Amino acid sequence: MNYFDKIKNIIEEKEVNDKVRYLESNKETINTYFEIGRLLIEAQGGEKRAKYGDNLIKEWSKKLVKQYGKGYSIANLKNMRRFYILFRKSYTLCSQFNLSWSHYRCLLKFDNENERNYYINRCVQNNLSVRGLINEIKTDSFNRLSYADKKNIKLIGERENDELRIEDMLHDPIIININKEEKLSEKVLKKYILKELEHIFLELGTGFAFVGSEHKLTYENKNYFVDLMLFNTELNRYFACELKLNDSSVKDVAQIKLYMMLTDKTLKRSFHKNTVGILISRKNNNIVFEYVSDPNLFLTTYKLNDNSKVGS
Repeated sequence: MNYFDKIKNIIEEKEVNDKVRYLESNKETINTYFEIGRLLIEAQGGEKRAKYGDNLIKEWSKKLVKQYGKGYSIANLKNMRRFYILFRKSYTLCSQFNLSWSHYRCLLKFDNENERNYYINRCVQNNLSVRGLINEIKTDSFNRLSYADKKNIKLIGERENDELRIEDMLHDPIIININKEEKLSEKVLKKYILKELEHIFLELGTGFAFVGSEHKLTYENKNYFVDLMLFNTELNRYFACELKLNDSSVKDVAQIKLYMMLTDKTLKRSFHKNTVGILISRKNNNIVFEYVSDPNLFLTTYKLNDNSKVGS
């Protein structure tokens, strides 16, 4: 008998069972807090009168904390009450997402339903940890959406068509962490983007995969080099990205449109959708926006987040 393999199998089975129990426990916790929130609202005479019933929460919190611990503090009971108020209409759907109570507590600050829905979708699409969600909120991800209809954001599973669109994920600006004390050039900028691929792709959206930097396209015996070539598994199309140190110009637009055409001719297969071009510049020029008519060409800016100040 291979005792090591036997021990390993027992541990693996235990780990799987622990994860199942955690998911079940988490779901039970969320259901419990939602129900507590509902009962608190009823006990206080309905939603309109609930905000005046904090004395009841204070009184009950003392008893619950004494009997069950700090998880039922005044602040937490108020959070449960707000959780019910904000999510009662969408709770049946939200309960399927396996978000933790810590996720929901981060979302309780938003009165805007569209903003809450956006961050929930980001958590589900990208399997965000609580820390990842906090970073999304900290970098103001929702307000940096540049193309999406931010007044009509539905939860995943609630929309008639759950297919992702580039309009739902492209941010403006894209946050790039860099040490501003270094001399900035396109070469340095690309170095930092390559170094932070996971972060940058999350900034762009869901499903991005790295194809190559300075990616060579050969057409009619000529070589062309695209700054970054990506593929999106959700959208089933290539993304040709060009980085510019300053404002985008008409010449830059023409260049990225050429790369889009070449990618379609040389990389795209019949089952792929047409290539999307992303032109990333330091500051957009309104004239360029007016000039761009191609529905598959998007312009966005980047913002440099000064890493040299971190910890100071």
